[in-house]
Amino acid sequence: MSYQVVVLPGDGTGPEVMREGIRVLEAVSEPLGLEFELEEIPSGGQYYLASGRQSDWPAGSEERCAAADLILLGAVGWPDPDGTGPVTMSNGDMAGWSPVIGNRTRLDLYANIRPVKLYPGVTHKIHGERRTIWSPDNVDIVFLRENTEGLYAAMGGTLRPGNVATAAVDTRIITRRGSERIIRKAFEVCRRRKSSAPADGKKRVTCIVKDNVLEGCRLFRDVFFEIAEDYPEIEAETAIVDAFTQWLITKPEWYDVVVTTNMFGDIVTDLASVLQGGMGMAVGANVGDHHGMFEPIHGSAPKHAGKDKVNPIAMILAVKEGLEWLGHRVGDANLPKAASAIERAVLEILQQGEPLTYDLVGPDCAAKCSDVGQAIANAARARVTPTPSA
Repeated sequence: MSYQVVVLPGDGTGPEVMREGIRVLEAVSEPLGLEFELEEIPSGGQYYLASGRQSDWPAGSEERCAAADLILLGAVGWPDPDGTGPVTMSNGDMAGWSPVIGNRTRLDLYANIRPVKLYPGVTHKIHGERRTIWSPDNVDIVFLRENTEGLYAAMGGTLRPGNVATAAVDTRIITRRGSERIIRKAFEVCRRRKSSAPADGKKRVTCIVKDNVLEGCRLFRDVFFEIAEDYPEIEAETAIVDAFTQWLITKPEWYDVVVTTNMFGDIVTDLASVLQGGMGMAVGANVGDHHGMFEPIHGSAPKHAGKDKVNPIAMILAVKEGLEWLGHRVGDANLPKAASAIERAVLEILQQGEPLTYDLVGPDCAAKCSDVGQAIANAARARVTPTPSA
């Protein structure tokens, strides 16, 4: 079976981590007889500048993404040469909007799914006397964030009398349909998960809102409890977002699956990444009913670009998540086998403690990005279990 994969390396360190993700993908595909037709599309701020500020990706890219079985994204965002911030396009959007927000909208990738798991051998990023109370068994959460509306729905604008910005408005849009499908997806993810809340072993979905103040959150909360009635075996609860931020850090073992609106989800998942060892370990899946795009959630890190030093594991785990999703969608048993081999290879390298990048072991013991990718590719290839011949 052959699958079409669109590869969007993007800006900065994006191409570097993507190179290692593809290296690992190729390592597990050959023993299983999987074929991936890779189509690389340049995109982001660097492409925008190179194109003479015409577009942040080539013409026809939308259609190529829509036709793909799987989309892999590195990272986008590049400093503008004028020093004012990231490169922006003439309409005010950041260069890189098309492959990220554009794909989420056009392909209706309504669910942003972020697994937060602390692997053995990784130290979380919370420092102080209590840092040793966490064990890998206490951090195993899946966050689902609505991905197409909320504050990212592009409803708003800026008032510029005399070409001077004097007022800006961003309108948050929360709809019943948008709420229903992300919440139902959260309960389905919870039902399918092999694990549950580490604290008490219960299947639990926690809805993060600000329903003591915001009307949109009240609608989201009401829909949450309506849908929860269809899943009586799963405990349903809500938490107010500001209180949740402290509970997430002080008792992560309570949480199993978490669902929330777009902006709240964007913020709390970055906070949650400290529990799993930082952004270099954090994966984002953007999925809908027919399409999926998978990425590390770290940025393009321009200051590290070209140095072969950043952590490729988030990108490699994004490939793993993409293979699992595609396998579930098309019913190809070899795809989850490949995904499992990747995760076991990552775990092996983490547990042996080398080679690993600076963010996990410090600068004195740091390995190159490419060395880590090669080690994981070798380990993954060794762990693939081919399907027996008929």
